Amino acid sequence: MGKIGIMLELWEFLRVRKKWWLLPILVFLLLVGVLLVFSESSAVAPFIYTLF
Repeated sequence: MGKIGIMLELWEFLRVRKKWWLLPILVFLLLVGVLLVFSESSAVAPFIYTLF
C-alpha cells in the first residue's frame, strides 16, 4: 500500500480518536514542506528562505 496506506491509517486515527485539532497542524506542515521543495530550484528561493 505504501504512502496511501499511511495516509489512510492517519485519517482513520483522526476519525476514530476524534483528534481533529491535529489536522490543521498536519496541513500546515504539509504546505511548508511543499513550499520548500518547490522553491529549492526556483528564482524565488532567496525570498522564501528569508521567511524562515
